[in-house]
Amino acid sequence: MPITDILETNARNFTDEVCLVEITPPEEKKREVTWKDYELVEPERVPFSRRREMTWRHFDEAANRFANLLLERGIKRGEKVAVLLMNSLEWLPIYFGALRAGAIVVPLNYRYTADEIKYCLELAEVDALLFGPEFIGRVELICDQIPRVRERFYVGSGCPSFAESYHEQVAYVSCDNPHIAITDADDAAIYFSSGTTGFPKAILHTHESLMSSCRTEQNHHHQQHDDVFLCIPPLYHTGAKMHWFGSFLVGSKAVLLRGVKPQWIVQAVSEEKVSIVWLLVPWAQDILDSIERGEIDLSRYDLSHWRLMHIGAQPVPPSLVRRWLQVFPHHDYDTNYGLSESIGPGCVHLGIGNINKVGAIGKPGFGWQAKIVDPSANEVARGEIGELIVKGPGVMKCYYRDAKATAEVLKEGWLFTGDMARCDEDGFIFLVDRKKDVIITGGENLYPVQIEDFLRAFPAIKDVAVIGLADKRLGEIAAAIIEVKPGFETSEVEIQKFCEALPRYKRPRRIIFDSVPRNPTGKIEKPALRKKFQAESLVKTQTEE
Repeated sequence: MPITDILETNARNFTDEVCLVEITPPEEKKREVTWKDYELVEPERVPFSRRREMTWRHFDEAANRFANLLLERGIKRGEKVAVLLMNSLEWLPIYFGALRAGAIVVPLNYRYTADEIKYCLELAEVDALLFGPEFIGRVELICDQIPRVRERFYVGSGCPSFAESYHEQVAYVSCDNPHIAITDADDAAIYFSSGTTGFPKAILHTHESLMSSCRTEQNHHHQQHDDVFLCIPPLYHTGAKMHWFGSFLVGSKAVLLRGVKPQWIVQAVSEEKVSIVWLLVPWAQDILDSIERGEIDLSRYDLSHWRLMHIGAQPVPPSLVRRWLQVFPHHDYDTNYGLSESIGPGCVHLGIGNINKVGAIGKPGFGWQAKIVDPSANEVARGEIGELIVKGPGVMKCYYRDAKATAEVLKEGWLFTGDMARCDEDGFIFLVDRKKDVIITGGENLYPVQIEDFLRAFPAIKDVAVIGLADKRLGEIAAAIIEVKPGFETSEVEIQKFCEALPRYKRPRRIIFDSVPRNPTGKIEKPALRKKFQAESLVKTQTEE
């Protein structure tokens, strides 16, 4: 069954129920404050500046209107429709409208530069583009260089001359389902890899992949119709949308929060009676830090509906989970592991109730298989480190227009993740590090994630990244880039003293105090850090010579 059928079913069964809510945080601006403000207004609960909502019937009709508009414009089955929007009430109806027309939807990262947008449009062979007001300048720079993109729709007010108004155009087409025949085997979506190592790869998924993520997510987190899901990450990424798919499957409500400040997250949970929140590691840390600093007073909020907090997209420090459960002891917790190539999170997950295994990414998810293998693809013994490979209904069809890269990671249905892992005696998988991030120092393999997890237990550390830097004697040395918590102070001497609890060969040889950059999905941008500090390391090495 194609995923678009779920939308039709929800519109029939839950017609006038609210399915999507969009809330926009207040603008950050100074204002006059009187003593009455302090008496009568809770500072962290400034009202959200805008709230919009949509029913299942309107969602279904909006998707139909866009599907019919595409068909009227000659967008045929298998042609590509790119979506370059910030999270909004329009995002998901546009996504499903493209699918309902038989097109392949191509979500784009909102952080892409004009050149990266052009690259992705050309690689995916895009025929139609939708973009919002935040991207007018970037699209204008390339609009004369993308002749294949024959349909360009602007979602917002003040439409630029090089596009048509989406809202004006969909207003004059039918809201009836066009009933384009779609099968599970049909191509559905192209997602792009994170691109932390250069220009991203185009990842092609079928309708079967999308449906599998619905079933996997609902099986893992037991969404019911009365649950409310808070969606904070960008919808262009598989993580946010595929977690929402579990709610979509049972027709429950989702709230799109256009901001990540800790106060806004807690306030949205309280006011919208949210029961499920998916967070990235930095957001969870920021919430806990804000509570500890007294910036958030939990007694002012109704959080009684909040039953599940789960995290994914990057390794999760066990110390963070322990801190979280001390503050929110009634929460269920889960860790989710996945890749865009495996239709996002869920191919491996910890599982609610396995708190005694915090630190592991878990076991194979619903409908999935997993193995840890050596360089010859032979399964390694329990406890040994090897590459994690997964197999299941959500594995990508291919890297679009890149047969060589596809052959490197897809072998006999198994997806080679590039992540190094080990499996304990109970079958739980522990992520060790990215294959390409392993540091070889004096012949010893160092796994940065292990050192990072250790350092995050230091009270003054907000975030940390461990990278390898060139060294004349040892080949590489481990360098720890440390971001200090606001209001805290520490020194290299204190950090080195703390690291004495590590085996000598695992101790960072360099301590660097700086910010730790992360991409929109929460992954540390280690290539950027290597580029930044490698030159300095080489200069230091040459000086020593």
